[in-house]
Amino acid sequence: MLVNGKWTEDWQPVQAKDEKGGFVRQTSSFRNWVTPDGSAGPTGEAGFEASAGRYHLYVAYICPWASRTLIGRKLKGLEDVISVSVAEPLLGKQGWRFGDYPGATEDHVNGVTYMHEIYTRTAPDFTGRATVPVLWDKQRNTIVNNESADILRMLNGGFGALAKNPIDLYPAERRTEIDAFNDRIYPDLNNGVYRAGFATTQVAYEEAFADVFSCLDWVEQQFEGRSFLFADHPTESDIRLFVTLVRFDVAYHGIFKCNLRRLSDYAKLRAFCRHMLDWPGIAETVNLDHIKRGYYSIESLNPTKIVPVGPDLAEIFRA
Repeated sequence: MLVNGKWTEDWQPVQAKDEKGGFVRQTSSFRNWVTPDGSAGPTGEAGFEASAGRYHLYVAYICPWASRTLIGRKLKGLEDVISVSVAEPLLGKQGWRFGDYPGATEDHVNGVTYMHEIYTRTAPDFTGRATVPVLWDKQRNTIVNNESADILRMLNGGFGALAKNPIDLYPAERRTEIDAFNDRIYPDLNNGVYRAGFATTQVAYEEAFADVFSCLDWVEQQFEGRSFLFADHPTESDIRLFVTLVRFDVAYHGIFKCNLRRLSDYAKLRAFCRHMLDWPGIAETVNLDHIKRGYYSIESLNPTKIVPVGPDLAEIFRA
């Protein structure tokens, strides 16, 4: 963890908890927006105009929040506009690291070894965790935004005509429903699995556990007669849901003790994930080896760091 710009404490999954011993997630610190004309977005300051080659995305395949942005970049056809660095899956004492693990990359933009170095380049006195994803501005040498929900939304509209694909991940006529769905699944499912996995008391764990499966049961019913939630193509709600579901059986069911049911026990959710994986580009953002090795490298949850052999995607999402 960084304190006033200095690395002072080895990486730990839980750095804040509530009065019940529940996991509390750090609030994102950088909230500027890329826009087609450089005007200010919903938060932050102006000056981040969309431009090919100007922005860089820092991600990790194990992280569902980062995977949101990888999927958005793929679906919008922004691969030639926004470059990417991928962190290694193993969470070491200094957090996210860039290197030569298969599927990872070095940081060819700033030449750093650890993600926390990107944070202190932007804010030399930064205090907090150095998380992914991060959208970096090569021109101003600063973090634009480190909130995945913001980055996903600006990938959809902020880069304007630079996006090759016209798919709309946040269609105007469905925004009320999309926002309501996102608000429903975030605390109970997207973050709920973390609340269960990183709980420090039985009470906090059982509350989170109940929320996770209540939400899964509810979401299963939302797919009655449909392949995607709000359109004939993926929207940001589908992306937000998918990144949690695709990790469920290989990580959350085991390492996070979310073991009442498996994702593969939900017929409609299983079919939904198959639809997502079949959509061009999405499967390329899923790296099962990184996901397993990343979650099972968390020493406080798995001291031996033994990685389970199964299951594989074909088994989970069988017809």
